Amino acid sequence: QVQLVESGGGLVQAGGSLRLSCAASGRTFSTYSMGWFRQAPGKEREFVAVISRSGGSTYYAESVKGRFTISRDNAKNTVFLQMNSLKPEDTAVYYCAADPRGGLGTLHREYDYWGQGTQVTVSS
Repeated sequence: QVQLVESGGGLVQAGGSLRLSCAASGRTFSTYSMGWFRQAPGKEREFVAVISRSGGSTYYAESVKGRFTISRDNAKNTVFLQMNSLKPEDTAVYYCAADPRGGLGTLHREYDYWGQGTQVTVSS
């Protein structure tokens, strides 16, 4: 089992940047693929990005491709989401999630463990 804690959210103007972090407990972090999802008020949780166990493979939602970058540091049990050129429509609570099967899934049901979320607000 793994516990996840997100940080790095906040208020930023459109066009700005934020870097989210997700720290994982335990010694098996490198056996999980890691994803980022987000949920805006009144909307369903949606996929943002996923990274493989080694970090060698990544996949992004079309809405963030070219603006967001997912990465991980297995030595520090941490996954990151660098968000550039932020838009008001990026406003949401951002969650990291872990898949022990190591998939590159885009559906929230494919992930077993979730953090509590961090709020990102982009003002226009």
